[in-house]
Amino acid sequence: MIMLEGAKATTETVYALRTGAAVMKAIQKAMNIDDVDKTMDEINEQTENMKIQEALSTPIGAAADFDEDELEVELEELEGAELEEQLLQLTTAPAAPVQVPAGRQPARPIPQKRTVEEDELATLQAEMAL
Repeated sequence: MIMLEGAKATTETVYALRTGAAVMKAIQKAMNIDDVDKTMDEINEQTENMKIQEALSTPIGAAADFDEDELEVELEELEGAELEEQLLQLTTAPAAPVQVPAGRQPARPIPQKRTVEEDELATLQAEMAL
């Protein structure tokens, strides 16, 4: 029984190899070296066209002197400075006067001006909130 199964497996393997060889021959007949060369030439031509596009996209003149990374860093610094200025204006804005009815005094005195340390603390808290 084992010999019959082995013989059947061998027959199927030979049949599969024969079919694979026939398919490979058909593929090789369909392709020839001229077609491969033509395809490779087209690929090389497209690669050259990409180099031309790349050369055309490179900045020239005054635009070539700018480094995009440096410009982005400078923009971030300007935005940060503007935001800091706005935060400082918000924290140093005078408080609206509180109307106290006649005869009543507030429970605690209202500070007139913030110290430099309090301004720095407020700025740091605002930065940490971002």
